[in-house]
Amino acid sequence: MSITAEPSRGLRLPFRQVTVLLGPSDARRDVIELLDAATARRPGGSPMGGVLTVTSGPARTAEERCAALAQAAEHRPAIVLVARLTDGLDATDRRVVLAELRALADGGAAVLVDDVDPVAALAVADGALRAGLDGTLQAEKLGAAVDPAVIES
Repeated sequence: MSITAEPSRGLRLPFRQVTVLLGPSDARRDVIELLDAATARRPGGSPMGGVLTVTSGPARTAEERCAALAQAAEHRPAIVLVARLTDGLDATDRRVVLAELRALADGGAAVLVDDVDPVAALAVADGALRAGLDGTLQAEKLGAAVDPAVIES
């Protein structure tokens, strides 16, 4: 499977917002692989810090994961990919870590979250990007509650 984007209709993640990546895991993986640090730009076209990925091993505490997000923000990236950062955390710690995504976005980055629990991530998101196995991408604004039954993982 491959995903292609036409230059005239390219998808842009919104800066200063948290977007949750939804869909089957294979489709989400393909989207992540498409991110290209060389193409990350600030609004207006000037180069910015590129793409940073923040992940964590299951032995890391919630505080360590929050510190990793703060460290990412110091680099002023255009896009921060938060990949499975909450794996292994209980519900309380998951909420603490996910709440830090707002501060990261408020610093100017476009934050794309690929989490094992997308329903929890939706609580802090401004929008969603739904990836299909056929390579389609559909951006969705969040304003109303999202029905968890429609989220495929």
